[in-house]
Amino acid sequence: MKIAHTSSLLAILDDDKSVQSALQDLIESAGMSTLCFDSAEQFLDSGARHKAGCLIADIQMPGMTGIELQAHLKSDRCPIPIIFITGRGDIPLAVSAMKQGASDFFTKPVDGTSLLSSVERAFQQNLDNRREALEYARLVARYVCLTPREQQLLPLLANGLLNKQVAFELGISEYTVQFHRGRIMRKMEADSFAALVRMADKVRLHIPDRREREVAASS
Repeated sequence: MKIAHTSSLLAILDDDKSVQSALQDLIESAGMSTLCFDSAEQFLDSGARHKAGCLIADIQMPGMTGIELQAHLKSDRCPIPIIFITGRGDIPLAVSAMKQGASDFFTKPVDGTSLLSSVERAFQQNLDNRREALEYARLVARYVCLTPREQQLLPLLANGLLNKQVAFELGISEYTVQFHRGRIMRKMEADSFAALVRMADKVRLHIPDRREREVAASS
């Protein structure tokens, strides 16, 4: 199987050199380049997570385990997809890893054809993940350009409050709300109010409900 991909660099992480070598031969036979690592710490120090389109990792290793590495990458918002290689006794761990966003898992010995198919899917997932990450970064950059008042208005507007309701909540005029609303739309590059609501959701703005606002007002 030949996998044509714009970023066909794959990282292999396993403390067993024989497994490393077998996986490397399989992956390179499909036309991809590989980087091999003996530990999660070595992988992180190398910077390969920012270059490779996929990571194949053993789930149980000395030092940082594959599960711990997955959590670290997730907290660091690193979009690289992970395919775990496990022993049969590690299947519950692998299932847990899948629930946390792993791309796939295989038990040893690994079926080469199935693994290469999974790698192809992972490369596409990596493209999608990185595209989403870039879009999110651009969205956040637009959001931080809003003034403090505009950032205050946005979650209220996104929660469906009318201009006059927002004006009452903040003690400002309805005209001022309309003015800021227009500026928010332009700065966020939203072509519709529905698009603005979706943007607010993507940046995970806290949108207080009425009870929370009443509690805040009375405190």
